[in-house]
Amino acid sequence: MLILVLIILTIILAPIAVWFTWRLISERTSLPCPTSLAGLLQNPFTSSYHSRVLSSLGLSPGLHVLDAGCGPGLLTTAIAAAVSPRGRVLAVDVQPGMISRARARAEKAGLSNIDYLVAPLGAGRLPASLFDRAVLVTVLGEIPNKVAALKEIRTSLKPGGFLSITEVLPDPHYQSLRKILVLAQQANLRLRNKTGNIFAFTVNLERPVAL
Repeated sequence: MLILVLIILTIILAPIAVWFTWRLISERTSLPCPTSLAGLLQNPFTSSYHSRVLSSLGLSPGLHVLDAGCGPGLLTTAIAAAVSPRGRVLAVDVQPGMISRARARAEKAGLSNIDYLVAPLGAGRLPASLFDRAVLVTVLGEIPNKVAALKEIRTSLKPGGFLSITEVLPDPHYQSLRKILVLAQQANLRLRNKTGNIFAFTVNLERPVAL
């Protein structure tokens, strides 16, 4: 009986221990989700909040959208379909393997209105004043220089365009709303609106027209 209890406790506590360890490490260094684990991102949980993100963007044909930290392209293809045929999406990720997966997903879906860029956010590689929307979905915590990344995204938006940031627990890179609003102020992004709760929220930050 004691052995059974120990086995059950190990099964329960091991994932919790892994999460806390990853959380502590991620606070000190940038640890993007490895390409080898990309398949785990496609599940009912991510699908539920991805749907909320898409509904908050107000997408329509002809818009230009930046998918910052696109990963394997789960959102990229949905956005590209919503803005086609005249709109385009730029999918950016620091990992070439993720870009390859995103490209393969788009080709399977028959989408040709997506461009791809392998680059870290904040490196000055984004075009200026091009995008109507930008998205950062459970990505901000993986970026080493968050202010530089947000400033670059702000510059890449058209005046009045907005960046949609989504954070979800139990993501070990989770960023609180309070922290995001402080970063937004430093990057000259203005709060547009926010939805959700402490466990899962989306905050939209607008590039002021005057900038």
